[in-house]
Amino acid sequence: MADLYSVSLCAQAKSIRSSDEKKKQTFTQDQLFDDDTILLFTLTGKLNELFNDRDNNVVYHPMMLHYKRKDSSLVSMPVKIQTRGNFRRSKQNCAMPPLMLNFTRSKKIKNNIFGNQNKLKLVVPCKGDDYVIREWLVYKLDNLITEKSFRARLAQVTFEDSLMKRKTETHYCILLEDEKSVADRNKTFIWNRTKVAMNNTDREQFLKMAVFQFMIGNTDWSVPYLQNIKLITKDSAIVPYTIPYDFDHAGIVDALMPYLLKSWNYLQHSSDSIVAIVKMIKQTLRKCLHCLIS
Repeated sequence: MADLYSVSLCAQAKSIRSSDEKKKQTFTQDQLFDDDTILLFTLTGKLNELFNDRDNNVVYHPMMLHYKRKDSSLVSMPVKIQTRGNFRRSKQNCAMPPLMLNFTRSKKIKNNIFGNQNKLKLVVPCKGDDYVIREWLVYKLDNLITEKSFRARLAQVTFEDSLMKRKTETHYCILLEDEKSVADRNKTFIWNRTKVAMNNTDREQFLKMAVFQFMIGNTDWSVPYLQNIKLITKDSAIVPYTIPYDFDHAGIVDALMPYLLKSWNYLQHSSDSIVAIVKMIKQTLRKCLHCLIS
C-alpha cells in the first residue's frame, strides 16, 4: 500500500511538473509580465524635448534603455519614445506625460526581457508615485478575476537627461501589456468597433468587468465609446469580450483628488468663479423643483 501511495505521489508530481513546463513554454514570450519583482531600468536621452512634445502631432524621440540582468550584466538598447494620452498629456494636469516605448526589433536585442516586445505603454506618475503603485495593484486584482485583462509590471525608472539640462529623477512606473499581446494570449483579436451596446457583449465577462469597476469605484469607462475599454473577439460574428484599463480616476486609486484640490484652491481665490458656480447650482435646483412640481 505504501509503494502504491509513493507511485501515486510521483505520478502527481510529474504531472504538475509537466504542466508547469508547458505553462513556461506557453508564456516565454511574456516573460516580462511573469515576474512580479520590481523592474529597475534607466531611460537616457533629451528629456526636455520629449516631455515638451505634447501637441497633436507628437513624434518619436530616440532614447537609450539600460537595465541589469539577474547576473548583474548590463543590457543597453535603443528605444524610441513618444508622449501619449489625453488628460495626463496636458501640462496643466501632469508635469510628466504618459509615454509609449517603441522597441527596435533586431537580432542583437532579442535575448533580453524586452526582446519580444514591440510597443509598451509606460504609465508615469502625475501627482505622486503612490498613485502609480495603487493603479498597478488594481491591474493585479483584475488579473485574479479574469485572464481577459491587461497584465502590468511595476518598474522603478530613472530618467537621465543626456544634455544634463534636467535633474535626474527616479519614479515608480507601470509597464502595460500591449493590447495585441492580450488578444493573442486569449486567442482572439482586437475589435476596434464603436457604438457596441453593452448587452451585445459577452454577458459573463461584462458582468465581471462591471462589478469590478463598481468595486474599485471607477466611472471613467464606456463600452459604446471605447472609453478605457478594449474589445476582443474570436470571430466578428461572435459577441466581443470587454477588457478595462486606465484606472487612475478610480476611487480606490484616488488620483483624481489632487486635481480636485487644485481646482478648489483656484476657486477660493476667484470670487467670480464661485459666484458663477453658485448661480449655476441655483438654476439647476430651480429646474429640479419645477420637474417635481409638474
